[in-house]
Amino acid sequence: MLSVVLPTHNPNPERLERTLEGLRVQTLATAEWEMLLVDNASDPELSAQWVSWHPRGRLVREQRLGLTHARLRGLAEAAPGVIAWVDDDNVLAPTYLEEVRDVCAAHPRLGAAGGPAIAEVQGSVPAWFVPDLAPIGCRDHGDQPLWMEWNPAAPAYPAAAPIGAGLAIRTEAMAVWAEQVKGDPRRLALGRSGQALSSGEDNDICLTLLRAGWQLAYLPQLRLTHLIPSKRLELDYQRRLAEASFRDFVRVLDLHGLRPWPAIPVWSVPLRSLRAWFRYRVWRSPERQVRWRGAVGQFRGRALLEPTEAR
Repeated sequence: MLSVVLPTHNPNPERLERTLEGLRVQTLATAEWEMLLVDNASDPELSAQWVSWHPRGRLVREQRLGLTHARLRGLAEAAPGVIAWVDDDNVLAPTYLEEVRDVCAAHPRLGAAGGPAIAEVQGSVPAWFVPDLAPIGCRDHGDQPLWMEWNPAAPAYPAAAPIGAGLAIRTEAMAVWAEQVKGDPRRLALGRSGQALSSGEDNDICLTLLRAGWQLAYLPQLRLTHLIPSKRLELDYQRRLAEASFRDFVRVLDLHGLRPWPAIPVWSVPLRSLRAWFRYRVWRSPERQVRWRGAVGQFRGRALLEPTEAR
């Protein structure tokens, strides 16, 4: 069975409606998939009318705030098979679910997959903005499929690993991640939580699957549009997002035994940040400010690591 699981917290009604319209026009008949809307502690609570159009639509309430909690609840509620995770600002291509069904049937070792997530900015784009400054859930690795497996001889996080937007994943594979996360408060804290810009739960999922022997894939036919409000491109938001994302990425890698950057003492963070301020020539442009804050986030993440001798 294929399940669409849509976690949301205080969603924007217009963007949520576009997301649901993208699901209503899927070429895969509704008899072949179920729809779960996970209300993650929204205030006010969401109405079941959002899913009443689907014959197998359900509204599920998760009181514990945070995307990881919402994912755990969605996994527990979904039928065994494959989940297509859809954010409340994702518009899937009409054939998305049909493609997910077919590729999972053809590749039994495929644990999770994703594809191009193309930005549609709702509002003006700042003149200084360039893609990939800070991770906003958009990417495009081209028109060729990319397959990934864990290499114990050279362990690393694959650049084309699926992101959370549109993530298609087998419930059997995701259950491995869920069992590990439930007993680890560090991993439960990953992912968005209200207004906090914490992240990394999708990186954690991908690394867990790879290490458990599953394949990952970037598949160009799994295409979606990511609706981006212009406030996410504002300088202050981009700076904060860059710092939080790079901090959490360092922490996630370390949880899986990957440490491309060594631990550093907390006292060194201000000095390293100051040096980076000059190295990035921050005064020259807003873009450089964002890149500098990403470097600061990496320093803060490294300062949270245990010294190698203590491991």
